[in-house]
Amino acid sequence: MEILRVSTVDEDAQAFADLFRETYLRFHRRDGKRSEMSGASRAVLQHLSQTGPLTVGDIALHLDRAQSVVSDIVTQLESKGVLERERDPEDRRRTLVWLSPDGFAVLRADRDVLSVPALAEAFAALAPGDRAGLLTTLSTLVRTNGDPR
Repeated sequence: MEILRVSTVDEDAQAFADLFRETYLRFHRRDGKRSEMSGASRAVLQHLSQTGPLTVGDIALHLDRAQSVVSDIVTQLESKGVLERERDPEDRRRTLVWLSPDGFAVLRADRDVLSVPALAEAFAALAPGDRAGLLTTLSTLVRTNGDPR
């Protein structure tokens, strides 16, 4: 007769911590620098992603930077195709700056800590139900507990 051993919450928490460490070590990005973007460029993109379209002057004010500096950053990012300028529909004299579709993609990729292609390869070996269960359980875990710090 086999005796079923039930683990404690602390044992399960330690097991998860061990698996998380192994997961990170196996799937973290190994593609060099996370981004070729400077911190200032990243700050402009992140700020716009949270606020929506703004003028260069508004961005400078929000980031506490000189307008000329922000204008140079915006021009550089626009030349790379990650930002676009458009006329303000409410005041045609104003020009708004906004992320292009490529800008959203660059910002998202810059935030990735894990290698999505490596995870996709591993996920391909899992049954669809197992993938769904893993994602559902992990989502529940993240929503269940607040920031322990």
